[in-house]
Amino acid sequence: MKQNQRIAILGGGESGVGTAILAKKEGWEVFLSDKGKLQEHYREVLIREDIPFEAGQHTEELILSADCIMKSPGIPEKAPIVKKALEKEIPVISEIEFASAYTHHTLIGITGSNGKTTTTLLTYHLLKEAGLNVGLGGNIGYSFAELVATHDPDYYVLEISSFQLDGVERQFAPHIAVIVNITPDHLDRYDYKFENYIASKFRIAQNQTERDYLIYDADDPVIAEYLTKHSLRPKLIPFSIEKTLKEGAYLKDNKIHIMIENQETEIAVETIPLKGKHNLKNTMASLMVARLVNIRNEAMRESLKGFKGAPHRLEEVRSLRGVTYVNDSKATNINSVYFALDTIKTPIVWIVGGQDKGNDYSVLLPYIHEKVRAIVCLGVDNRPILASFENVVDDIVETRSMADAVRAAERFAHKGDTVLLSPACASFDLFKNYEDRGDQFRDEVNKL
Repeated sequence: MKQNQRIAILGGGESGVGTAILAKKEGWEVFLSDKGKLQEHYREVLIREDIPFEAGQHTEELILSADCIMKSPGIPEKAPIVKKALEKEIPVISEIEFASAYTHHTLIGITGSNGKTTTTLLTYHLLKEAGLNVGLGGNIGYSFAELVATHDPDYYVLEISSFQLDGVERQFAPHIAVIVNITPDHLDRYDYKFENYIASKFRIAQNQTERDYLIYDADDPVIAEYLTKHSLRPKLIPFSIEKTLKEGAYLKDNKIHIMIENQETEIAVETIPLKGKHNLKNTMASLMVARLVNIRNEAMRESLKGFKGAPHRLEEVRSLRGVTYVNDSKATNINSVYFALDTIKTPIVWIVGGQDKGNDYSVLLPYIHEKVRAIVCLGVDNRPILASFENVVDDIVETRSMADAVRAAERFAHKGDTVLLSPACASFDLFKNYEDRGDQFRDEVNKL
């Protein structure tokens, strides 16, 4: 990318402000525009860094005169200002595409519909505990761009969303890419075509070379089918809990076996702090990354013991009068809920709902019949959930606040049950984001 050109940045959140900081450092003329309200923290950063910005509007002449536009992940390509930029053939890229031009250090990119946050945090933990100079960013933590501008560590562990991958062209190429799984999600951003979403996830590998690695779930039928139809350049390293593999990670005799380049590592399942089949897979992916950056087996085993899972992901809040309360607010799609229902072995009072993304709830019916005692709907529009389950579960109620939802769940729960917040939906109808939803759940549970 040429320097001393003009970049317009759309969106003044973590991604946009991080890109502005890096672009200014690298000699770009920078202008940031957010159509909404800027958070005070980001406003202060922009003022301190002397970066021109606007909020509450998009001034077209200032944006469309740029040589390059960085679009924050939350802004769809259908947004009018983005469509006008594309019509004028102004490059519209993502933060990860822009930032990757300014570091030559090792990138580890992790994507997937479910489990990518846990896998990213565990991978970062393993590398950090082994003494490597490593940064955590992307879709969690700092923006990738800000890390490049302010730290530029030897290793980057990046959680990457499909929205971030949509803006990848020729620059972003992780040395190690991970696709933990692919299930339908965010289809409203992909013209309700699953194949478009799948293609977006695989953009993580599009610029990789034969010297790079792609770690993937060999049990995932969507990934398996894509790989039979497309030839990719990186070395493919699978993981599986269903079959034995000649290379990669697999489960046998209650141990994770990792075989990479004729070197084998064994990790006892009982030493893994994360529970559930899906977390076995997340752990396999993280351990293979650790192996590829030459972390010793004993260091991996020791580091695993001290890892705590991601907040809002099957997070046990408390037990009260024999009832366990679990915060799984990060479960914003059906597959995440499937994992949660599979993992929990007790009868469940399920808090579900929010901004529906065209969910097909039918895949959950076997677990609903088997485990769910009652359903508490928490959302502005609960019709899809009611239509799916009102003839399946005897006790189903609607609520419009977290306080009401938690109190309703407490009434339904018996000793030995689990109250599970696992919404299957986005949070924006009643909450700022899934963290806010999970925090409110935690607060209300602790008030009981």
